[in-house]
Amino acid sequence: MTTQRTPVVFIHGLWLHSTSWQGWADLFRDAGYEPVMPEWPGVPATVAEARRRPEDQAGVGLAEISAAHAGVVRALGTPPVLVGHSVGGFIAQHLLGQGLGAAAVAICPGQIKGVKAVGPAQAKSTYAFLRNPGNTKRAVSLNRAQFRYAFANAVPEEESDALFERWTIPSPARPLFQLALGNFTPNSAAKVDTGNESRGPLLLLSGKLDHTVPDVLTRSTFKQYRHSSAVTEYRCFADRGHSLIVDQGWPELARTCLTWLREAAPMAAAG
Repeated sequence: MTTQRTPVVFIHGLWLHSTSWQGWADLFRDAGYEPVMPEWPGVPATVAEARRRPEDQAGVGLAEISAAHAGVVRALGTPPVLVGHSVGGFIAQHLLGQGLGAAAVAICPGQIKGVKAVGPAQAKSTYAFLRNPGNTKRAVSLNRAQFRYAFANAVPEEESDALFERWTIPSPARPLFQLALGNFTPNSAAKVDTGNESRGPLLLLSGKLDHTVPDVLTRSTFKQYRHSSAVTEYRCFADRGHSLIVDQGWPELARTCLTWLREAAPMAAAG
């Protein structure tokens, strides 16, 4: 008798392509899961094509990204595990809050409405894009120096350059504005149902050296769930930055997630 594999949906964040999850997908498949790596609306199938056609995703926001992934989840037929990084970590929480997922791991997640903590490094990482409101209608790119500061500050410069060349793509700036202004916007797209007590377990992971989503934001996000009895856990990697899902240390992080799923979310663990 064959056992149906539990799907795991990997959700990338700004400036990375869905294929950046390939190592995770292989590891999770070996552990018994069925990986799915959907793209954001308008993003082509390859890094090279995404770089050639930035206009295809210009203006896409959180609602469109979440709705596209919700469609993928509903089509699976089996509630999946959701694993998201950065904006993808926000999307994972947004879907889990709606009951669309058996469990979720949000890695260095974009700040949800209600999180008021601000880190100076975060401001420096995003200011170049947020200072121009016209960017809400554009796709924007990190240059090599911006990627080094925002993503890869915790790895050697040679590795930072290699990651930049391999994975970075243009991304819509609109989600940056929506997350940054969530506390000042009625009916904000950055709102997550943190009070849902029937949702699956949630693990929030952060990197202590992260400049884009400083650990203080992830800890503040964890506190937003204090009124729910559903399982919510927080862990921090002391020596990691925002590139933690693609740099040389990613296997340790992925194995941590697999262990947590077996222990805290056995109903969502691979069969």
